[in-house]
Amino acid sequence: MTVLAYLHGFQSSPKSHKGELLAQACAQQGITLLRPQIPDLPGEAKAMLETFVASEKPTGLIGSSLGGYYATYLSERFALPAVLVNPAVRPYELLEDFLGPQQNPYTGHQYTLTPEHMQALRDLDVPNLSLSIPRWLLQQTEDEVLDFRQAAQKYQQHHCTIETGGNHAFVDFDRYCQAIIAFLQGDPSFTKA
Repeated sequence: MTVLAYLHGFQSSPKSHKGELLAQACAQQGITLLRPQIPDLPGEAKAMLETFVASEKPTGLIGSSLGGYYATYLSERFALPAVLVNPAVRPYELLEDFLGPQQNPYTGHQYTLTPEHMQALRDLDVPNLSLSIPRWLLQQTEDEVLDFRQAAQKYQQHHCTIETGGNHAFVDFDRYCQAIIAFLQGDPSFTKA
């Protein structure tokens, strides 16, 4: 049975637009899509996500932005295929601009980001990706939050779709939902780009 998991990004929610589109596509095929609310702090996120994957046993991961960073770590740790949508590659650098008090706009959770949290993110980095684990990068070049070239370089030996234009939310993401499901189910038509 196919059980997929969608991991949302920083200051986001399981009910984000991409999460909702994936849930609809999975429901049409009778596939379970799990969408956990990821804790805002990296150490808590790591602990929760490791427990989540170990207990729920998803067969594939989809991660967006910071969720893509977490999905990369989890796919390596648990040998799971993953689709990364405009993923963060160095969130420990990006989020330095967010150090201090924060509030998640979806949950209302108030917290403070510290340099120690940036180190916790750095500790999750996977510098050498296993080529035996299927991964698919979905990236748009006009991502206003992340430098698309970082992901293009990191995932270059995996399946890559890099579109000119777009934005961080990934314009017209719905075009890819069925293909994402097929990829995570091991469709042999996907080869290295």
